[in-house]
Amino acid sequence: MEQPIAVTRQSFDDWMVPVYAPADFILVRGEGSQVWDQQGKSYIDFAGGIAVNALGHAHPVVTAALVEQAGKLWHLGNGYTNEPVLRLAKQLIDATFADKVFFCNSGAEANEAALKLARKRALDQGNSSKNQIVAFNNAFHGRTLFTVSAGGQPKYSKDFAPLPGGITHTPFNDLAAAAEVINDQTCAVIVEPIQGEGGVLPADPAFLQGLRELCDRHDAVLIFDEVQTGMGRTGELYAYTQYGVVPDVLTTAKALGCGFPIGAMLTTDELAKTLGVGTHGTTYGGNPLATAVAGAVFSIINTPEVLEGVKQRHQWFLDGLNKINQQYPIFSEIRGGGLLIGCQLTQDYAGKAKQITQLANEEGVIALIAGPDVVRFTPSLIIPEQDVKEGLARFARAVARICS
Repeated sequence: MEQPIAVTRQSFDDWMVPVYAPADFILVRGEGSQVWDQQGKSYIDFAGGIAVNALGHAHPVVTAALVEQAGKLWHLGNGYTNEPVLRLAKQLIDATFADKVFFCNSGAEANEAALKLARKRALDQGNSSKNQIVAFNNAFHGRTLFTVSAGGQPKYSKDFAPLPGGITHTPFNDLAAAAEVINDQTCAVIVEPIQGEGGVLPADPAFLQGLRELCDRHDAVLIFDEVQTGMGRTGELYAYTQYGVVPDVLTTAKALGCGFPIGAMLTTDELAKTLGVGTHGTTYGGNPLATAVAGAVFSIINTPEVLEGVKQRHQWFLDGLNKINQQYPIFSEIRGGGLLIGCQLTQDYAGKAKQITQLANEEGVIALIAGPDVVRFTPSLIIPEQDVKEGLARFARAVARICS
């Protein structure tokens, strides 16, 4: 048998297109909320693959679902359907407002489908000028040209002009500003219940409720991007239920497959009719492997035990982070919901979020940033209390180093 190719961190710089700047170590194994690198060093995982590994690494039930399906059927193409995709669709429909589901491979693709649906709906109604999409500053909706244009962060889109037109950005959580731009030519409003990449900023309930009313008034499609907030991340299966606001379209991905690439767009019967045969598609979307895994993931997360556990774990993090902040006053605010937590750095430490996470790596804990001034935590939804305590102890050592 041929020996595997030897790889080091330098291999990335030698062989990979440099769109990432990964850490200077390579992780090779994970179990639960711990991972190990090539040298055998252990890390507590507070990043969860950016809110993806909602059940940690190598969860036995999820692994078994993948292995079982791998022995049956991998891929068919969209000229045929399969059992796992239909079962997963029913799970999602039964648990949400939705009547219909479209499966794809990522959150960006789910948002792409949602935005295309909204544009086509208006055109089908005979209103070719009803094509304006309203989105919000500092939003993040994906990296396709359409979704990166909808995202309100020019740093991700400015190098790819000319960008798709008809997209208007307005301040997040400013209902009056939104009301000034949403009109009868608006076909869609897309919003995150909690802005993730934009700094872990929760929407005000009145803001989302106001958007719902504006969309109803102007016959616009309200799209909730729950790629990061969905699948139990906030302590509810989807965050829209916490706000008492039902969107017309919901997009989900990340934790839906716990690391196996899958995304979905959920909508109503009425809107689903917009996308008839041949109007949209994807080669891999809804394949048996991905949907079998996601079905197993869904059956675990959509339980009172796990969802209530998220709220409990939120408090563990809050208590630990506040204790660290009392000793080293580095955060001006700790915000978010469930296990989507953002720590806003004070002015004295502005711009140092990346440096803090790099020091945390050295201390054996993996964390995220949400912009240059926010440290973000999105761990497994079932992370054990001991791992939370140990991870925060390691993080505290990193904070002590930045404050020294």
